Amino acid sequence: MVDELKAKRLNGIGEYYFSRKLKQIADLNAEGHNVLNLGIGSPDLNPPKNVQEALINGLTEVNANQYQSYRGIAELRDAFVKWYNKFFDVSIDSETEILPLIGSKEGIMHICMSLINEDDKVLVPNPGYPSYRSAAKIAGAEVIPYELTEENDYLPDFNELESHDNIKMMWVNYPHMPTGKDGNEQLFEQLNDYSRRKGVIVINDNPYGFILTNEQNSLLKNRLKSDLVLELNSLSKSHNMAGWRLGVLAGNRDLIQTVLTFKSNMDSGQFKPLMRAAIAALEVEGDWYDGLNKIYTERKSKVLEIADLIDCEVTMEQVGMFVWAKIPSTFDHAETFADHLLNKYRIFVPPGTVFGTAGGQHIRFSLCSDLPVWNEVIDRIKA
Repeated sequence: MVDELKAKRLNGIGEYYFSRKLKQIADLNAEGHNVLNLGIGSPDLNPPKNVQEALINGLTEVNANQYQSYRGIAELRDAFVKWYNKFFDVSIDSETEILPLIGSKEGIMHICMSLINEDDKVLVPNPGYPSYRSAAKIAGAEVIPYELTEENDYLPDFNELESHDNIKMMWVNYPHMPTGKDGNEQLFEQLNDYSRRKGVIVINDNPYGFILTNEQNSLLKNRLKSDLVLELNSLSKSHNMAGWRLGVLAGNRDLIQTVLTFKSNMDSGQFKPLMRAAIAALEVEGDWYDGLNKIYTERKSKVLEIADLIDCEVTMEQVGMFVWAKIPSTFDHAETFADHLLNKYRIFVPPGTVFGTAGGQHIRFSLCSDLPVWNEVIDRIKA
């Protein structure tokens, strides 16, 4: 009966993988197995101290508990503009080219529902963040995966892209999750050129730009104001604020206005003290990111040791808060290997197939666990 009531737009859309897997892990832990979760990209560290103070101070601000602007308070938009200018060398108009979000995952759905019509063609990376595909399918799109291969350094094959006609939208994600491939100015120039020539809306999802990278790159850096390009960013990873739900959409003013039309019918703006905290986060200096990356570097060294112990191969130039590892040749598929790790060592590492069919020979570690956890994993494997 319930299946008959389900909206057709959910056909082919399953429950989010990590939602299902966390239930299984919880059941195993309830049985006393102590599963170590090495897969979820939810930072375990605290935000900067001044961010926490700004949140607390904001609670007593006049009108703090009232509905706020659908576009966020002006001070927050200004803070995002200054942040983009300082770290990404990007100029954005605070009135027309920027839209604060309740997390960038919300933005993915808003973009798809605002700009995609039924049967529009949308390019999504394979492997890639599953929400690009899900949101596009819910909006009624025909989803066309484009392959990211190790042989092509996990970059789009522009010859392949040229073979597709009548594409409405393309999702990209650099620094890339799950492979850890960083973006660069040349890549974004190619994407801007592709967008101009083909009239394709290109969106870069950019939440990992500060994690283990040498510089910050943006699709918006050398854009023309008329370019059909957008970029999502977030404080979730860069400032350890995943649960705070603070993101931003920036780029083409007309596309931003279209997304705002949809968004303003879906929510009523963010909690003002949270926006005050976001402003404080955007004002931290570079040494904050340096300290964060020192911790992630220590953790990554442990992951590389673990990968070696379980006979996985890892390319060394990866950035971001994950490690993409190729499974041993003795296993035929990533899901089989992930089950092996869970059953033998009681450690959970998601198979690469979570991120698309191209991940069938890989697993993905998250760096969001403290050193004692990684040492426990090493001890279990050695034992």
